[in-house]
Amino acid sequence: MNAVLRFQTTLPSGHLLSLRQGDITDEAVDAIVNAANVGLVHGGGVAGAILRRGGQIIQDESDRLGKVPTGSAAITGAGTLAARFVIHAVGPVWRGNTPEKNDLLLAAASTASLEIARERTLDSIAFPAVSSGIFGFPKDRCARVMVEAVTNWAAEHPDDAPRDLRFTIIDAITVNVFEAELERQFAGAG
Repeated sequence: MNAVLRFQTTLPSGHLLSLRQGDITDEAVDAIVNAANVGLVHGGGVAGAILRRGGQIIQDESDRLGKVPTGSAAITGAGTLAARFVIHAVGPVWRGNTPEKNDLLLAAASTASLEIARERTLDSIAFPAVSSGIFGFPKDRCARVMVEAVTNWAAEHPDDAPRDLRFTIIDAITVNVFEAELERQFAGAG
């Protein structure tokens, strides 16, 4: 099933920023972002869904990578997914730090994902709401931090890929929170 477009705007840098409601594992983009843990053990949430749809090869490649620090990211193939790659972004566990430190770590994980995509000249990337599930990051704060991180990266890299920047989120509550944040930040720009 195709994701439903909920918001779209062209950033001043020329990058296309969109929000889609749907299953990120269905996205036919160059890379989908996985909301990963430090050990890259893909058991539940988005990570579990990616592993179930993409196959054990994703976990096998992740095991070879080892640990990935919070606030950074790593890349593997995508197995049988529609995407070409999975970028594993390690966001913070909310109760592990101060709110300000969590914001910095989530922004860093988002930016690290974009940098991996840029280095590989991937043209399209889809993000879930990293850390907002079992890691407990408040959804409204997650939306603000991630949208700002992506738009700041685009402003700093006006000529660079990826050009197609997506948030693809399956649950209505989180999609609504991201849509409200995008409308707040881009009032009249849609």
